Amino acid sequence: MLTTSGPRSGGEILIDTLKIHGVDTVFCLPGESFLAAIDALAGAGNPIRTIVTRHEAGAAHMAEAYGKLTGQPGICFVTRGPGASHAAIGVHTAAQDSTPMILFIGQVSRGMLGREAWQEVDFRQMFGGMAKWVVEIDRAERIPELVSRAFHVAVSGRPGPVVVSLPEDMLVEEVVAADARPYRRAAANPSADQLSRFVEMIADAERPVVIVGGGGWNARACEDLRTFIEIFDLPVVAGFRRQDILDNRHPNYIGHAGLGPSAALVRRIRSADLIIAIGGRLGETTTSGYTLFEVPRPSQRFVHVHTDPNELGRIYQADLLVNAGMPEFAATVARLRPPGGSQANRGGLRKAWVAAGRAEFISDQTPGSMPGPVDLGAVMLHLREVLPADAIISNGAGNYAIWVHKFHRYGGFRTQLAPTSGSMGYGLPAAIAAKLAHPARTAVCFAGDGCFLMSANELATAAQYGLGVIAIVVNNGMYGSIRMHQEKEYPGRVHATALDNPDFVALARAFGGYGELVLKTNDFAAAFARARAFADEKRKPAILELRIDPEAITPTATLTQLRERALAARDAAL
Repeated sequence: MLTTSGPRSGGEILIDTLKIHGVDTVFCLPGESFLAAIDALAGAGNPIRTIVTRHEAGAAHMAEAYGKLTGQPGICFVTRGPGASHAAIGVHTAAQDSTPMILFIGQVSRGMLGREAWQEVDFRQMFGGMAKWVVEIDRAERIPELVSRAFHVAVSGRPGPVVVSLPEDMLVEEVVAADARPYRRAAANPSADQLSRFVEMIADAERPVVIVGGGGWNARACEDLRTFIEIFDLPVVAGFRRQDILDNRHPNYIGHAGLGPSAALVRRIRSADLIIAIGGRLGETTTSGYTLFEVPRPSQRFVHVHTDPNELGRIYQADLLVNAGMPEFAATVARLRPPGGSQANRGGLRKAWVAAGRAEFISDQTPGSMPGPVDLGAVMLHLREVLPADAIISNGAGNYAIWVHKFHRYGGFRTQLAPTSGSMGYGLPAAIAAKLAHPARTAVCFAGDGCFLMSANELATAAQYGLGVIAIVVNNGMYGSIRMHQEKEYPGRVHATALDNPDFVALARAFGGYGELVLKTNDFAAAFARARAFADEKRKPAILELRIDPEAITPTATLTQLRERALAARDAAL
């Protein structure tokens, strides 16, 4: 516990409070509105690492990814007005991804509030529908109390972002304030009756499917989940961009219910007689636009486990609703055992059900050929062979990510950093956060040409802090996913989706990194080895630019095929 006997500035109290709560890294873009906090961060003996970024969106996405990686709130500092507006993208990502995060924003002085002073924004209104809680600290002596609450809100129940506004004059006033104790996460546990009913429902099922997702997981919870599904011999499907909850090489893992799930997986989920949804909200993408299950009452028997009671029954009426934290639920069910005789009665059918699901998953893991001299499917197969199991793969939004999610096999907890919010520009900042959190692990960012240029300035951050991230830029000269939808909805009417790109190789070198252009599939393996060796040895970023034929828009269809289908459908409707 820090001393509370003498007066301290609000900035000093704030940074002392962060130290008490275990913060080791903050991401920021400095502003004059919180100079007192920056000065406190520079204080002698301060254990908090300060990462200065080149854009507030990059800082916010790094903080969000750091929160995913550590399970502790990612901390971001930005200035008022424009800084807060730029950082809002990270708050939205943290909200939809259920990631603990705290955004501290410098604010105008208290005497100027409400006058529309320079860069003044009412942050309660701005973030009120996006963050779990928004607070403006009006007195320095309340910093320990309100920041403690911010940490508790960010990690308890469904994790998420909290926004804290810091008036500039509040940070410089000196007061005597008592420090709080380190925060402690609060979570619900399943009841004995719920567990008894849960075991009965599993025992009665011949074709169960577990769907895992959501936030609040940690490494131990993932291990406990693995124990549970092995004991009960259950097939596991990952929700959208939650493929690292169970090692994809596990025989009980049967696929990803995200963008472009296989037809076989969709049939298997719909033919299940028991759905066990653990952790996820069962949102739009995981449920294929809420078509995977009937709303509000699914035809299958349904169990829904979630950290937030407000999510239970929100869309789907389940037979068993369990409000519990993921570590608490997983630890409890790992100790459960099937009732006497039920495993023997169902064992053969269950094993065949799981094995069939796994076989369908494996058969869908071989990509078909794609047009153009660089085959992204073959690239993914090579990376699947050469990357270590603990490599951290990040990406933003775009059709290129379909190949990543479909053909890479994630090695387990926190090997995937991908925004369920569909935010472009996320991949590079997330890879930087990954390398900061786990310097010895390989961090590979996938980005489309449009996606990459939304955060390419953070190459400077990677270079400044000696972070050997590897970026694979999939360059097809367009906003690919929008072009795909354009061809589906307005076939042949191409407008506002073409891109004229810079020399990505030269861009990498301009930041002191490694750059190489890959024009043929057979050249990728050697190029990746060179990029990886450079990143590891020089501790600088590396870029591989892959020139992809624009026709290669999805693993199963070309742009021309999509256009022709749309035209045929339109003609048939006339």
